[in-house]
Amino acid sequence: MMMLGPIGFTAPWLLLGLAALPLLWLLLRAVPPAPIRRRFPGVALLLGLKDEEVEAARTPWWLLALRLLALAAAIIGFAGPVLNPQRAEPGTGPLLIVADASWASAGNWRARTDRMERALNAAEQAGRRVALISLSEPPFVMPEFSDAQSVALSLPGVQPQPWMAQKFDAATMLPQGKFDTLWLSDGLVRPDRAVVLTALQARGTVTVWQSQLPVLALGAARVEDGALVVPALASAPPPSPREVAAIGRDPAGIERELARLPLDFAGKTSTDLRFDLPPELRNRITRLEISGLRSAGAVSLTDDAIKRRKVAILSGARTREGLQLLSPTHYLHEALAPTADLIDGTLEDVLGADPDVIILADMADLPEQAKLHDWVEKGGLLIRFAGPRMANADLDADTLLPVRLRAGGRSIGGAMSWGAPRGLAPFPEGSPFAGLSVPDDVTVKAQIMAEPAPDLAEHTIASLVDGTPLVTRAKLGQGALVLFHVSANAEWSSLPLSVLFPQMLERLAVSARPNAPEVADLAGQTWVPQKLLDGFGRLRDAGEAAGVPGEDLAKAVAGPKLQPGIYAADDRAVALNALGRDATLTPARWPATVVVEGATVTQETPLKGWLLALALGALMLDILAALALSGKLWGPRAIKMAALVAALVLAGFTPPQARAEMSEARAIEAASNVVLAAMPSGDPEVDKISLAGLRGLSAVLRQRTTVEPSAPMMVDLENDDLAVFTFIYWPITEGQTAPTPLEYAKLNRYLRGGGMILFDTRDADVAGFGEATPTGRRLQALAAPLDIPPLAPIPPDHVLTRTFYLLQDFPGRYDGTIWVEAPPADAERADGMPFRNLNDGVTPVVIGGNNWTEAWAIDARGRPTFPVGRGRTGERQREIANRFGVNLIMHVLTGNYKSDQVHVPALLERLGQ
Repeated sequence: MMMLGPIGFTAPWLLLGLAALPLLWLLLRAVPPAPIRRRFPGVALLLGLKDEEVEAARTPWWLLALRLLALAAAIIGFAGPVLNPQRAEPGTGPLLIVADASWASAGNWRARTDRMERALNAAEQAGRRVALISLSEPPFVMPEFSDAQSVALSLPGVQPQPWMAQKFDAATMLPQGKFDTLWLSDGLVRPDRAVVLTALQARGTVTVWQSQLPVLALGAARVEDGALVVPALASAPPPSPREVAAIGRDPAGIERELARLPLDFAGKTSTDLRFDLPPELRNRITRLEISGLRSAGAVSLTDDAIKRRKVAILSGARTREGLQLLSPTHYLHEALAPTADLIDGTLEDVLGADPDVIILADMADLPEQAKLHDWVEKGGLLIRFAGPRMANADLDADTLLPVRLRAGGRSIGGAMSWGAPRGLAPFPEGSPFAGLSVPDDVTVKAQIMAEPAPDLAEHTIASLVDGTPLVTRAKLGQGALVLFHVSANAEWSSLPLSVLFPQMLERLAVSARPNAPEVADLAGQTWVPQKLLDGFGRLRDAGEAAGVPGEDLAKAVAGPKLQPGIYAADDRAVALNALGRDATLTPARWPATVVVEGATVTQETPLKGWLLALALGALMLDILAALALSGKLWGPRAIKMAALVAALVLAGFTPPQARAEMSEARAIEAASNVVLAAMPSGDPEVDKISLAGLRGLSAVLRQRTTVEPSAPMMVDLENDDLAVFTFIYWPITEGQTAPTPLEYAKLNRYLRGGGMILFDTRDADVAGFGEATPTGRRLQALAAPLDIPPLAPIPPDHVLTRTFYLLQDFPGRYDGTIWVEAPPADAERADGMPFRNLNDGVTPVVIGGNNWTEAWAIDARGRPTFPVGRGRTGERQREIANRFGVNLIMHVLTGNYKSDQVHVPALLERLGQ
């Protein structure tokens, strides 16, 4: 293909005809020849006569130009011009394909593999030898060039890894000799990129393929002031905001979305998201992820750093039977039980359990003060409460107090009596309690006073309205000491009776340990992986993966020997994320000597048709011009001829009737993955529920199967190609408009091509009593033009009962009968088979009225939108509805796969036969 700027020609030799146009101009100017002048007297008799036929002495120049234009357009058109043609790969020598293949490449991995496939196809046509290197898994030996077809067979084995590209020794690992390079960059700076690039440029031409979209990632989550904070990074400000979802298990043990926040960088490359959740909900979160982005960097795994703490509670007094409300530990247990694992026992016992927090209620004499001191220095949090024993004790030798205390206490009736109990002052900025509202009914009537000191204000994190300390804190090694200057029960204050009390304890408990474990915390143990992330951000079981030393895990740098995931030792769990600590995402910059391709490929446009149409139009104008010059354009005959020419012109230039087509972007989005679609019902509220239900079913599929559907779509029958949709849900309403004949033809092609439609009349709560409902009658009218096979109630051995789950009921929000394609009349059970071979393919329709989408529907936080039944029975019905949805989609994708003989042993075992 010859290129002239952005235009290429498939038959460029035809352009030689353009060289003949000047000669043609001269020939046309010479025809007809100039007249010869002769004197003839008889010509005088012709004077005054009118010549009805006029013939020009010479062809006008503008008519010649029009004819040459028509001829030039025809010559160029037949030469096969194409605007922005897809060029073949240049070069004739060997080709080295280098792929970063890191987690940053996973978001658009399909586009990267397409680019590599194009390069391999071009190399195969040119007879070039090819080698492929993945920098996330550098080769141990120098790669060798082989034929392009062999490399293409190994291409599916190249996948993005959940770590950054590794260091590559270009001096010893690059092939010898000259070769060109295609480098698929992940878009991020790496330390040795310049060295590798220099080595590659010394071998030949380097072309870089790099996506124009910024790289996004999440850092390790941490807890600050009771909120879960997730850092988000970007290599450049994203063009549009995204969302971050918090995923965890609900009380039934089912993984679902627990919370969601918008992610807007506001023109920056980093931001923090704060999930302000109740402790019970925060403890359930297992990971956070950027919605719609498949990448290990877009996932932030959580571990014990944000979950329940082990809290030991000890008291210096014994609880008297029947007087629990007076016990110093009663209110502590009530406040911490929902959010922490509580430990009881002696001080020596609880130190052996290595708790995160130890709370001492009115304990003055500490029997294990030295051991307790060492425990705090290593990162423990010691919280102490005052009381009568502490007020009457000599605390000069006590080294585990944040401030020095005065002997005795401050109370009504004493030497320093108050006129009235005092309230709490607002919490200052910098205090762990900052942001908590102080109830007006919380008052203090007795407290232990702190000795005045220059640094007392620095240690005070809560005070009374008169400025006296209520809570003080001081650092001790890696840990901290906290003292409440009031008792843990209601004798000295009403604080333990208020909602503020558990909030303050929660704020203190979450700061008990550093969010990132240090080397000393992990050293000396082998940490065994429980779950591992792949490059696309999918969490899978680690299987028999080997453990790693704690010293390596503490570095928090993912690589081939230390994959991102969840690691456990004893009863602790530590998360290793793809994005390391203090990581930044810096976009890669390439020198001007390197050709950089983008992820977007310009669409090629053939110009042949347009040029030939131009030539035809010019010839039409030439006919009209010739008629005008000859004087035949006017008169009765001329009018008829003009009408004929106009008809020909209109026939040639009338644009074809615009045919509605599915947009390319929508078609690619639907065809690139499994997509669940909903048919418009004519009722916006029903359509909204349909999409929410399919969104909930998609979430269940992602959580429980290897199917990861894209966002649900609403079908546009007029424009969409239905073949790209995996499954269509069709809710029936009374006033629903029937499709047009062309749309019915589309639907019939979809059903014949293996598609499935679930018709839902949503009336099983009232149907089944012998009379058709309005939606049932509407379904009959809508389905009449469709090629639907004979139907029957679903038999107990239908493949839908076992495609994924073993089911015998198929409820939605209601529980009624469903209808599927009727089994053959001669269907029999084969020997050794627990079911009949009913249908070879997929039943094209499933009809029912169980209102499945309301059972599947979830809101933005991943919570069920509509109630199903009552109590546990209703939730069980919702679970069966979700399982039916999974079976339905697996049936669409696998057909009668679960009817094969090979599955019989496993199915018999599960059926208990």
